[in-house]
Amino acid sequence: MNDAPASNTPRRARVRAPELVGKGGWLNTGGKEYTLADLRGRIVILDFWTFCCVNCLHVLDELRELEERHRDTVVIIGVHSPKFVHEAEHQAVVDAVERYEVEHPVLDDPELATWKQYAVRAWPTLVVIDPEGYVVAQHAGEGHAHAIETLVGELEAEHEAKGTLRRGDGPYVPPEPVATDLRFPGKALRLPGGTFLVSDTTRHQLVELAADGETVLRRIGSGERGFGADAFSEPQGLALLPDGKVAVADTVNHAIRTFDLETGEIATVAGTGKQWWQGSATSGPAREVDLSSPWDVAWWQDRLWIAMAGVHQLWTYDPATETVEAAAGTTNEGLVDGPAAEAWFAQPSGLAAAGDRLWVADSETSAVRWLDTDLVVHTAVGTGLFDFGHRDGDAAQALLQHPLGVTALPDGSVAVSDTYNHALRRYDPATGEVSTLATDLREPSDAVLVGDEGSGDPEIVVVESARHRLTRLRLPEEAVRVESVAHRTQRAATEVGPGKLRLDVIFQAPAGQKLDLRYGPSTRLLVSSTPPELLASGDGADTDLARDLVLADGVTEGVLHVSAMAASCDDDPAIEYPACHVHQQDWGVPVRVVEGGTERLALVLAGMDEGAAQE
Repeated sequence: MNDAPASNTPRRARVRAPELVGKGGWLNTGGKEYTLADLRGRIVILDFWTFCCVNCLHVLDELRELEERHRDTVVIIGVHSPKFVHEAEHQAVVDAVERYEVEHPVLDDPELATWKQYAVRAWPTLVVIDPEGYVVAQHAGEGHAHAIETLVGELEAEHEAKGTLRRGDGPYVPPEPVATDLRFPGKALRLPGGTFLVSDTTRHQLVELAADGETVLRRIGSGERGFGADAFSEPQGLALLPDGKVAVADTVNHAIRTFDLETGEIATVAGTGKQWWQGSATSGPAREVDLSSPWDVAWWQDRLWIAMAGVHQLWTYDPATETVEAAAGTTNEGLVDGPAAEAWFAQPSGLAAAGDRLWVADSETSAVRWLDTDLVVHTAVGTGLFDFGHRDGDAAQALLQHPLGVTALPDGSVAVSDTYNHALRRYDPATGEVSTLATDLREPSDAVLVGDEGSGDPEIVVVESARHRLTRLRLPEEAVRVESVAHRTQRAATEVGPGKLRLDVIFQAPAGQKLDLRYGPSTRLLVSSTPPELLASGDGADTDLARDLVLADGVTEGVLHVSAMAASCDDDPAIEYPACHVHQQDWGVPVRVVEGGTERLALVLAGMDEGAAQE
């Protein structure tokens, strides 16, 4: 009996991979469409993403090194699966692929056809398909690059031995570059001399423009992605500091930098260049604490406030003590008001200081929030993660769609860069009304007030990110009339039975690793719901990744919010300082309570759900 091959081959559940289907077609392939049969012999990693999602952007960065190291055996395919209506537009996906430097094929799946075939429940989700066309692993959330790297190594060896591995060039074909002065600019700042400083995000630079908003005066940074003395990585927010320097949210470097307008020096004042993970420090010496995708900055109450999009929080940096600390938000994603330490945000991406208020564009809840001087969080517009649209009128029923910027206006109101509605909106606290100031913009991400505030003829300069320019507008005296539309995320609700619901979060430590139990439990599960009345019991935090929930009588639909974390370390006693990795994901699962619905909800953090897998 020949047992040698079997003893060296890991035992894995394998499910035949469904075909790749997307009505929007393929990008980054030179016009060629692909089937799984075309990719047979290669290790295929499907990255289910949507470009609004900061966690998806984190995964794009996590995969870059793996993609480069295994370019002759691994094919990464981004399956773009939209949350917002705007993200279902094909040109918007084309723009996002360039904006975030996605250097692999992308399948545009606006109707979530492939998402449904693979039973995906969260952005981002990674699915690994072996060279014979079988699904061998699924990972939801961030922090899985090491596990996938290990799995790829095993699959390469296994299928090289079997003769089923095919090496060679992949299907990626880069698009033709386009010459423009700016490329997907993010934020803008009016400098004291009347010129504009713009974060030229995709080109990893800052650009100073003349007062006309068009003429390039100078470029700051090498233009190459990096973290050196002359390099940025997808910079976004800008704010003028009291000492005259400009603070820069260096987003993908997870750092706050400063730029000296006089000397041109770029310095790091906060962040280590590494991404913050659960369990990391949330305060301390600024250059020793990890940050996570800072998206905007604003000077308010003698601190630099940071919209920490990557962890759904607001942080502060104090130049006097050179320290940072988390100031608002729990890291849970959602819309909950109240004391700053208890509030929930969802990817805050824009800040504007206005006297006793700090305005916040809370993008994933399509909301405008504000923080008062007592550090209490309030919501002006928006209801939660799944409702969005373009509706004016009373703020309680008004709708936005993934706003990225807020701008304080002289009359106490706030202009909102309503990014996915391609509009500039206005919220007036005095009347509680939302109106539309301008439409026909293209993904506006920020706006800067210009002109003499006392002239009665104010103008505003809008960053039209997807048109690669600044656009000057005169603020109208009356609102623009727009037909109201309302949307909900098109993800189908999971039908669950009434009463008891078993929640299983599936986590299998990567090969060669084990759960890290050195300092106590290495797993964490937090469950809540919208509305809160959906759950009769089972909400709250615990360390077990399995839990029995009880759905309340009389509540027929809602959203289960599930946040899971697991830490694993090298399982080798000979390693004195084992490498450890944190795996984490937040799910928002729409559910509908019906007789005969499922009694088990399985969410895969890493591995395969053996209960659902079939040989």
